[in-house]
Amino acid sequence: MKRYAVVAGLFAMMLITYIDRAAISSAALAISGDLGLSNQAMGGVFSAFALGYAIAQVPGGWLADRYGPRLALALVVAVWSLFTGATGAVQGLTALLAVRFLFGVAEAGAFPGAARVVYNWLPVAERGRANGIIFSGSRLGAAFAFPAMAWLLAIWNWRTAFYLLAIPGLLWSLAWALLFRNYPAGAASGPVAARGSGGGFLRVVRSWPMALAMIQYFAGNFTFFICLTWMLPYLRQTYGLDPARAAGYAMLPLLIGALAHFLAGFLIDIVFKSRHRAWSRRLPGVLGFSIAAIGIGSLAFARSAEMAIACFTLGAFGAEMTIAPSWAYCMDIGGKNSGAVSGAMNMIGNFGSFVSANAFPFLAGLTGTAAAYFALAAALNVAAALCWVRMRSVGQVKAVS
Repeated sequence: MKRYAVVAGLFAMMLITYIDRAAISSAALAISGDLGLSNQAMGGVFSAFALGYAIAQVPGGWLADRYGPRLALALVVAVWSLFTGATGAVQGLTALLAVRFLFGVAEAGAFPGAARVVYNWLPVAERGRANGIIFSGSRLGAAFAFPAMAWLLAIWNWRTAFYLLAIPGLLWSLAWALLFRNYPAGAASGPVAARGSGGGFLRVVRSWPMALAMIQYFAGNFTFFICLTWMLPYLRQTYGLDPARAAGYAMLPLLIGALAHFLAGFLIDIVFKSRHRAWSRRLPGVLGFSIAAIGIGSLAFARSAEMAIACFTLGAFGAEMTIAPSWAYCMDIGGKNSGAVSGAMNMIGNFGSFVSANAFPFLAGLTGTAAAYFALAAALNVAAALCWVRMRSVGQVKAVS
């Protein structure tokens, strides 16, 4: 029963993670107006977070492997919450860039730290649905951030809104430090188990299985990140939607993405318990990227806003199906280096997000249409599905750990 409480705690952390992360998008107009910032300057603020988040993935995972996820997650959640609050205190662009960069560095430890918790606490046969539940929290948090921030901004100014957003993370950090333990009662622990092996990490991260994991995660992030960046302006400009209607449509991929996490997680564990165990990670990976390729590739042929959002949602659903198996796979091949190994995969995935955000306007400007971006994304998803065909891990992993 205690391990379900642990999963619930990680689910809550993911909600907070994405609420804090997405809040600045809702407040962007108020911030830029108050500080006198251009659209290009705000783009730099968004990029500052992405850069800090990407480069700190492996250190964040190492922190959880070396000192245990109890200390690591309590620390990173408290630190990023403080930087969430500090966002409301900035007086200019330089300070805002620095705060958002450091906010990204702190948040980088969340997902790898959660991976180490799942590795320590759950048997292999339950990691699929655990990851599905945990990661669904991130998508629900992102979807909830839009109305939550709108409500806060309607009552208080943007500075007070960020001060208030810091509170849930600080409370979570305190509860985690007091209640959580690195291992369930009676499980193996100690310096060797907690620290892992630096040589083991280097051997895994330089291996062909890890290269495949990184390639497919790059493709998944490339595909999904469009839903957090250019989808909303694309819908408004292409189909002439008013802001309220476009924002309502934009929430659909996030909500359906949460469902995809649940379904993929349970599919992993169902297949794992069958005679087709070797396909427990690969099946949702191949299936998810195949669906994503169809959805994102069909966008070039959408003739209405409703058809376009259906394609976006299908593409996001497929891409999100691949998240839980990806992290379960990293635990399989990473072992006691699961935090750092999954952090390395997530680092490459976030570079995929960075490339996606820049590729869309570049290709649209170069070709005069978004079709080139959609074709590229579809091709990447096909390549990622082929990667999953070759990604084998469970054959070397016992049913319990």
